[in-house]
Amino acid sequence: MQVREVMSSQVLVVGPEHTLRQAARMMSERGIGSAVVIDPDSEGVGIMTERDLLNAIGRGLDCDVERTGAHLTWDVVYAGPEWTVEEAATAMARGGFRHLVVLDGREVAGVISLRDVVRVWATERVAPG
Repeated sequence: MQVREVMSSQVLVVGPEHTLRQAARMMSERGIGSAVVIDPDSEGVGIMTERDLLNAIGRGLDCDVERTGAHLTWDVVYAGPEWTVEEAATAMARGGFRHLVVLDGREVAGVISLRDVVRVWATERVAPG
């Protein structure tokens, strides 16, 4: 099975100037654990995860002041939509990631999460045949 078949194509995109509280609120409203951060002044795409938010809160930072651009991961491992789910899972395990941004060329096509991988494998294990 390919990443394009299981990824979430409804991606939350925030800018580097959003506050941590704004990012957390949008992630919570959508029931997701990550947001793609696109900085129009930069080449590349970053990702803000629930873990990044947790680390900032744990350090006692003010979520109404701190900006996403200062608390995200720019060293993102990207998956391709044609990757297999197993390739994505291997990249996640190797890098210690729970989310991979899926790029189709230079465009963000979606995000695949560990939850997506587990859902696929659990479904395959219980499927008849």
